[in-house]
Amino acid sequence: MMLSDYQELRDLVSKFADSEVAPLAASIDKNEKIPSDLVGKLGENGFLGSYVPEEYGGAGMDYVSYSIIVEEISRACASTGVLISAHTSLCVYPILNFGNEEQKKKYLPKLASGEHIGCFCLSEPNAGTVAGSLTTFAEDKGDSFEISGTKNFITNGKEANIAVVFAKTSKTDNYKGISAFIVECDSEGFEVMKCEDKLGIKGSSTAQIAFDKVKVPKENLLGEYEKGFKIAMNTLDGGRIGIAAQALGI
Repeated sequence: MMLSDYQELRDLVSKFADSEVAPLAASIDKNEKIPSDLVGKLGENGFLGSYVPEEYGGAGMDYVSYSIIVEEISRACASTGVLISAHTSLCVYPILNFGNEEQKKKYLPKLASGEHIGCFCLSEPNAGTVAGSLTTFAEDKGDSFEISGTKNFITNGKEANIAVVFAKTSKTDNYKGISAFIVECDSEGFEVMKCEDKLGIKGSSTAQIAFDKVKVPKENLLGEYEKGFKIAMNTLDGGRIGIAAQALGI
C-alpha cells in the first residue's frame, strides 16, 4: 500500500470511530460489554479481518493497516480496541500463518466477518510469562485429543467462539512438549469460570477458563505436533504491536 492509501484508511477509520464508537464508550465501560451491533459493524468494515486475504473473507490489507485500525478505534474506546487487537493478532494470526488450508477455509471467514470472536489461551494461574511451566494437558485419544486444565487472564474469553489453546502433549517440564489447538468454545467441558473486575477497559472481558476433558478433533491440531511454543512466541510478537498501537491511540 502507498502512503496515501494509509492516510485514506486512517481518515475512514477515524470517522467511524467518532460516529460509531465514541458515543458508546461510556456505556461500554459502565455495562462492561461491547454491543453486538457494534461488533457486527467492525466486521462489515473489515476491521476484524484487516490482513486476512480476500479469499478467506478478509479485507486483504497489511499489518500497518491493522495497526492504524487499532490505534484509531482505541482513541475512541480502549475496550473496543482491545477486542480488535486480541481477536486479530492472537487468534486470526496463528490460524492464518500456521493453519492448514482446511482450517483457514473453515475458521477465517467467520472470524474476519465478526460472526465469530477469537481468543488466545496460553497463560495459567501458575504459568504466566514462563510458558514452559503450563500444566494444561491434551491427552491423545486416537481420533481426538482431550484437553484438561485452567487458563487465566484470557482477553475476549467471555465472548469468544474460537480459542487458540496451548497444552502439553508430553509430560515434560519445559516448552518442548507444547502443542497448539483450535478449540470451538461451545465444546462440552469448556467453561468460563469468572471474569476479572478490572480498574479500566471494562468492556473487554478478561476471563478464567476451565477445560474439563474438552474433546478436540485431531484435524484441529494447529501447526506441527509439539511445536506450539514457537507458534505462541511468534504470535505474541505481533500481539505486542497491536497493544502498542492501542496505547498510542489512547
